[in-house]
Amino acid sequence: MTPRRLHKPLPADPRVRRLITSRLASRRISRRNLLAAGGAAGLLGTLAACGTQGTGTGGGSNGGGNGDSDELFWANWSLYLDYDADTGSYPTLDRFQEETGINVTYAEDIDGNESYYGTIQGQLAQGQNFGQDLICFTDFMAARLIQDDQTQELDHGNIPNLGNLLPSLQEVEFDPGRNHTVTWQSGLTGIAWNTDAVPQGVHSVEDLLTDPELHGRVLVLGEMRDTVGLIMMDQGVDITSFDDDDFENALDKLSAALSSGQIRQVESSYMEHLVSGDALACMAWSGDITQLNFEEGDRWDFAIPEAGGNLWSDNLLIPSGAENKANAEALMNFYLDPEVAAEVAAYVNYVCPVEGAQEAMEQIDPELAEDPLIFPTDETLSNVQVIRSMDVEEENELQSRFQSVIGN
Repeated sequence: MTPRRLHKPLPADPRVRRLITSRLASRRISRRNLLAAGGAAGLLGTLAACGTQGTGTGGGSNGGGNGDSDELFWANWSLYLDYDADTGSYPTLDRFQEETGINVTYAEDIDGNESYYGTIQGQLAQGQNFGQDLICFTDFMAARLIQDDQTQELDHGNIPNLGNLLPSLQEVEFDPGRNHTVTWQSGLTGIAWNTDAVPQGVHSVEDLLTDPELHGRVLVLGEMRDTVGLIMMDQGVDITSFDDDDFENALDKLSAALSSGQIRQVESSYMEHLVSGDALACMAWSGDITQLNFEEGDRWDFAIPEAGGNLWSDNLLIPSGAENKANAEALMNFYLDPEVAAEVAAYVNYVCPVEGAQEAMEQIDPELAEDPLIFPTDETLSNVQVIRSMDVEEENELQSRFQSVIGN
């Protein structure tokens, strides 16, 4: 098979490019906010108009049934499933429908964990069907639903491919035994830089925040857990068990870099600043840089800092009121197939959670099969951490202090 990339290319119109890069970043901003607040995982703890879309309208208040239904309603994040721009379709989803006879209504409805949860919270609390059989939430939000008994327990007999999850994902803190969730994708937070302007690279957060050659050309993320987490790790802190002093010391470091002008701005929509050259280096999310390099000609590098990086995951789960549970489990099983997982990973470029997908990727794109941002090495995984959980009171307090330092 001829190696190919499955991305939708960014359009030439700079206004449209800015809109899409901003939306890409916004998706990650929303998903990354409050990461792991309900209990983190272990080690691997187009847009909406494309393809099938809309919200399901099934009735009833108690889910779990399937009857003779051939339908499935799935809500996901934007740009988070393989898409073919030529046909305006999702190839793997089309194949699932053909193989199973299940008609899937796919909606890119999720633009943030908290914002989407807010739209379904009332019906979730009542165990009612809100029109989706399958949703995708980050660890902390998935944990919240499990704790509130708002998800259906999975029938592992319907998901024989569950064993294909990476060993480090088989057992997670918020869902022991994987009885309620299946990992969809994971990602890494680290450092990116312009390889032409900074040929020596940026190897640590200390370099990022103090190197005079980068003065005024540095961006850090507006997500407290990512930015403060990376700084704490650079200061030798284990972020799986940080305390208040550790957090305050990291804020002091951040404040000094802002006051000195080393940091140009706190900005999570950072890709357009890399493309324009306004920023030479930044804190970044792994999948963004892989996609940006494909679209813009391999002008950036991404690395986990020497002191370590952050790790996060998104998960598929079935709400308590969903009416097509068995169909949702069939879809989970389908996407745990290594060949299918590889095709999705070739498009989304995040850490693939399925064992055997790297070998399958060699038939799709040998270069991506060697990409450590999609298939991290054991060495990379040994140098990342998932920041510890926080209760609501602590989360609000730390967020307030972070926002005060960055001027919001």
